[in-house]
Amino acid sequence: MRLFRERGYAQTTMRAIAQEAGVAVGNAYYYFGSKDHLIQEFYAQSQVEIRAAAQPVLDREEAFAARLAGVLHAGIDVLTPSHDFAATFFKTAAEPTSPLSPFSAESSGPRQAAIDLFAEVLTGSTAKVDAELRPQLPELLWLAYMGVVLYWVHDRSPGQAKTRQLIDGVVPLVDRLVALSRLRVLRPVTRQVLDLIRTLRH
Repeated sequence: MRLFRERGYAQTTMRAIAQEAGVAVGNAYYYFGSKDHLIQEFYAQSQVEIRAAAQPVLDREEAFAARLAGVLHAGIDVLTPSHDFAATFFKTAAEPTSPLSPFSAESSGPRQAAIDLFAEVLTGSTAKVDAELRPQLPELLWLAYMGVVLYWVHDRSPGQAKTRQLIDGVVPLVDRLVALSRLRVLRPVTRQVLDLIRTLRH
């Protein structure tokens, strides 16, 4: 990760990584078949660190908004040291056919770990959610988080302060929408959203 951060993804070779690690190139390829596999490990390790960073908030808070904000801020806290690298790496990860895309089959493990964390945000909260929406909400929250990460990648404000403002502004809106999902008058809209999601999945 240090080499990726210093040189960028495209300029960092497996040979250079092996040299810095003090192992033969063949040994490096034995453990990681390519640079892509190293990035997948970065994704997985990041999820472990995000969960650990968010755990104090999840242990302390029951309000849905506070728990959601805690996880979103924890995500940015963990990713912050890789901000410059993320900006150069984004071109690769944004390619729809890339195995490094957060939506790829290769990224399914870290993606599911993130969705599970958002499920914990919900289940540990006092939020009252429409019964049909509840199973889909963790994935929708993950998609919202992907939007936050995309904004963060392009955020050039000092310390990515605008991303923090985005989180603090969006969380109350999400909290309110989740609460309103149980209202009978909004159930048809909820059903439309869920139907659209199911259609796009297939």
